[in-house]
Amino acid sequence: MKKINVFFECDKTKNDIDIVVRASERDARVEALIESFTACETNKLTLLDSANCPCVIDEKDIVFVSADSKQSSVTTTGGVYRAKQSLQSIEKILSRSFLRVSRFEIINLKMVQKYDFTIGGTLRIEFKNGMETWASRRYIPQIKELLSGEEGYLC
Repeated sequence: MKKINVFFECDKTKNDIDIVVRASERDARVEALIESFTACETNKLTLLDSANCPCVIDEKDIVFVSADSKQSSVTTTGGVYRAKQSLQSIEKILSRSFLRVSRFEIINLKMVQKYDFTIGGTLRIEFKNGMETWASRRYIPQIKELLSGEEGYLC
């Protein structure tokens, strides 16, 4: 079994905490370690429910975020909420577990059940709750790069 060495480095110029995992390969143990760090802190969004009452939603419950010309909608495991923020500002709040798949949609990678590349070059994304969406052709190269593990987003 590989030994885990933990080091602390004080940097008074930093506001955030950076964690780097170095290993000979990205195996199940490394994945579990990364998951334990990313699960420690999740972002929360204040959204409006169907009665226009504000409620706080944890990002881990978000399936996808979509926008039309006037507002953003956040689909969660518990329902659909309205956001006052633009899609771009919501994208800045969310963690690396989220990925923009079109001009109007951001998905939670941890909620994806299946990716289905079609012969025509389009991509259908199916979520664990049975919902689905389609990725814009413009975003397919970065999605393919992500799925190949080159960016390390799937942690």
